[in-house]
Amino acid sequence: MTDESSKQRSIEQYGKVGDAYVRSETHAKGADLERILTIAAPRSEWFVLDVATGGGHTAILFAPHVDKVIATDVTPNMLQTAKTFIREEKGITNVEFELADAENLPFKNSSFDLTTCRIAPHHFPDCQKFLNESARVLKENGVLVIQDHVLPDDKQTAHYVDSFERIRDPSHNRAYSEKEWRAMFEKAGFSIEHTEQLTKRHEFLKWGKRMNNSIETLQELIQMVKNGSSAVVEWMQPLPDAGSFDAPEASFVNHQIIIAGRKRI
Repeated sequence: MTDESSKQRSIEQYGKVGDAYVRSETHAKGADLERILTIAAPRSEWFVLDVATGGGHTAILFAPHVDKVIATDVTPNMLQTAKTFIREEKGITNVEFELADAENLPFKNSSFDLTTCRIAPHHFPDCQKFLNESARVLKENGVLVIQDHVLPDDKQTAHYVDSFERIRDPSHNRAYSEKEWRAMFEKAGFSIEHTEQLTKRHEFLKWGKRMNNSIETLQELIQMVKNGSSAVVEWMQPLPDAGSFDAPEASFVNHQIIIAGRKRI
């Protein structure tokens, strides 16, 4: 699949589910949001860029603490849904909205003090290009904070877990290990200042239905959990156990990373 067709798939997929992501508790709430705020340590005079804003929750988080946030997304319907949510429901006025491709940001060099991107880079066809663009639009000493899925170091387990995510969401391109994230940050010209990993438990049916998965797709995902290696089961921590993962209360864990870097002078 070409990069452009991959992006178009994301646009089509997320154009259908914008409101579901605005209302998603996984995206709207959680200690991870507060961790991003603490790590970034925003200042009142800052200009912030939130890339792939989705439901707009990161933009909402930072808006009270900075001068202005520009929230971008490649999906027009998603961006409009976030705009309506932020402006009309939340009454926030210092967030602006711009349609933008994360790998080709339509902003001048050295425009922002902080760039954020939360639970989105696994969709990007060329994540290194996104990091390079983030470095370009940041001022000297500007900060980039990313939260996204993270994979185990073992390549076989990583491939299996990544495939599980891609079956549920065909617009998922790929996730990365912490080692890979560190290498991409360094290559883009960032000094890494913070990394941490966290886990989030998902109710399986809510997680699957948020992407409008068919019954057949849900059954395929259930079988993947049941057929996974001991390393996969240890990573995903299914409840009830993998052998009965098709129970109505089934849930699993995915792992995420928060990584922050400062643009080198």
